[in-house]
Amino acid sequence: MRLRHLPALLLSLPLLALAQTPPPPATPPAPGEFASCLNQLRAPARAAGVSEDTFNRHTRDLQPDMGVIDRLNFQPEFRTAVWDYLAGLVDEERVADGRARLAQHAEVLQQVQQRYGVDPATVVAVWGVESNFGQSFGSLSLVRSLGTLSCIGRRQAYFRTELYAALRILQAGHIAPERFQGSWAGAFGHTQFMPSTFERLAVDFDGDQRADLMDSVPDALASTANFLARAGWKADQPWGFEVKLPAGFSTAGEGRRTKRSMADWSARGLKRVDGSALPADGSAGLMTPAGPTGPAFLVTRNFDAVFSYNASESYGLAIAHLADRLRGGGPFVTPWPTDDPGLSRAERREVQSLLIARGHDIGTVDGMLGERSRQAIRTEQERLGMEPSGRAGQKLLRALRGG
Repeated sequence: MRLRHLPALLLSLPLLALAQTPPPPATPPAPGEFASCLNQLRAPARAAGVSEDTFNRHTRDLQPDMGVIDRLNFQPEFRTAVWDYLAGLVDEERVADGRARLAQHAEVLQQVQQRYGVDPATVVAVWGVESNFGQSFGSLSLVRSLGTLSCIGRRQAYFRTELYAALRILQAGHIAPERFQGSWAGAFGHTQFMPSTFERLAVDFDGDQRADLMDSVPDALASTANFLARAGWKADQPWGFEVKLPAGFSTAGEGRRTKRSMADWSARGLKRVDGSALPADGSAGLMTPAGPTGPAFLVTRNFDAVFSYNASESYGLAIAHLADRLRGGGPFVTPWPTDDPGLSRAERREVQSLLIARGHDIGTVDGMLGERSRQAIRTEQERLGMEPSGRAGQKLLRALRGG
């Protein structure tokens, strides 16, 4: 899993995935060891363009945050089923919020489209998935997180590069130090750029001489469009569309990266899911995220551009589907191959409220089904005679509603 835009996955995995028990907390470094490591980074930081004053000001008295090491070390045992992932990221609540943002920022989004060639719905979809339209930035000090990751744990060389980039961002005055907060891995802002991505692709769109992804929506939206444009987005192409496979069609060897002409797909019997013919021109790869019995999609290079934002096909499909919903499209036509579909965020909050009503201490009702919620779910599943998986789906919700 790449770390550049990890937050979108982090937002979904605690909600949806079945996970192994976290490992024991990481052991803090010996006294003076962390300060010694930071001091050794002084010269490389200077060589990377960070002034001595900037380095001193932002690392003086810095203490490690061992919580970020725990998160680095903890890898979920299971991956989220695509129908669970999409249920939480593309629900009616997010569609309504996204349409409101499209109307609220229509003028800026039109200007962004004119400059970068990326349509408003796609840009707003990234915004919605990455930070819930600016409501979930992350609250950790980026310098502290990246400083810790630069000296402790795996991938220190990678995180040192991000630390130096973060310090250069502060040095340039793009973002105030007290606002420079984000995820444990270092991503920040409305559309969750890593510091090195910010330096390459963030733009000042509101004309205040700063590229501010924290407090400037125009800068964030334009920066996202710039990212996608640089990743190969073409204004005259769709991301793709749902298709219907002919009976007995073999998907062996097919995938997002195996592009074939539309004429080839038509000759093999594929049609749009509504029965209409495929476009005459272009090429696409066939993606079946839940196997040949679930929804199938022909995806173009525009999908690849979205995929590059966060290297996950489920993530890319969430962005693409949310964009379609924001344009007025409906849910996928082909049902997911499960008898227990996933829950929207509103339904997760309902599950939490029902668990609390049954005496479970799970904390705040926020739709984030963390370990306390999952343990309560296991208890209720055992009581109900269900498999104690800790996963919340429609079956559990119906059972809890029934008392």
